[in-house]
Amino acid sequence: MDKKRIVVNIIAFIEFLLICIIFILFYLTRYVNTHRVIYIPSGSVNYTINSLQKRGYNVGIIDKFFLYFIGSPQAGWIDLKNGKLTKLDFLYKLTTSKAALAKVTIIPGETTYYVYKILENRLKLSNVNCGFDEGFLKPDTYFLPIGMKKERICAYLYRKSLKYHKEICKKIFGKFEYEKYKKYLIIASIIQKEAANVAEMKKISSVIYNRLKKHMKLQMDGSLNYGEYSHKKVTPQRIKNDISRYNTYKYYGLPKKPVCIPSREAIIAAIFPQHSKYLYFFKCGKKHLFAATYKRHLRNIKKCKQR
Repeated sequence: MDKKRIVVNIIAFIEFLLICIIFILFYLTRYVNTHRVIYIPSGSVNYTINSLQKRGYNVGIIDKFFLYFIGSPQAGWIDLKNGKLTKLDFLYKLTTSKAALAKVTIIPGETTYYVYKILENRLKLSNVNCGFDEGFLKPDTYFLPIGMKKERICAYLYRKSLKYHKEICKKIFGKFEYEKYKKYLIIASIIQKEAANVAEMKKISSVIYNRLKKHMKLQMDGSLNYGEYSHKKVTPQRIKNDISRYNTYKYYGLPKKPVCIPSREAIIAAIFPQHSKYLYFFKCGKKHLFAATYKRHLRNIKKCKQR
């Protein structure tokens, strides 16, 4: 009787073991729909699984158990190489995959048009257009995963840039009102294009405000370095033929939109211009000569050419 009981218990155990194996195999061979490139926050296995759950991934306690045996999840952006994986492949790649990152530097003075071209080139994408206002992007160096969809790249850059502008506004004005703030972005973008260095920015800003106050045309070349013309020399022919609102030789007031991505220093200069009577400036070597009168302006030009 004891022998029969032992045999029955062994058979029952084997059956239970087979059921467990079948369940595990069935569970691990189920497909998981995922983005090819995903972000894994730094932390424990428990934290990783909880983070994935919050983002809609079908993972749970069982996956935590398997991850403890497979290994520690990677942190940061990882490239899974596929958007449809079995549960086993998905969990394994969480512990082994690393994204190939592309370094993308957005410099102050560049236009969004060219930033999109840089993103296309570095991230192997096509037809990138996030719909951002000119001047909105935060100038910075970004490390972006190759393989990430352009919609997610745009969303990431939007969050970073919005946070950047909100911090500036709240620090200076106490609140963020984008439509009012945009005027300063327009002025800052012209300052960025015109200033030879950061030290000149508040002087350039004062010239803009003084000319606007006197209802003078700004007549600044930098306003014509918008969009695809960012790197093109402004010629007399261009000034004559460009009929856009960016042409401050033809139209009074500011352009309707920023002409480029301004630096934080240029934005601060646009908000806090230097108190001066300057109405003119002329590039002389690596800096500008400023003047409050046209007569003085002409003398500065003559003086510079004599050098």
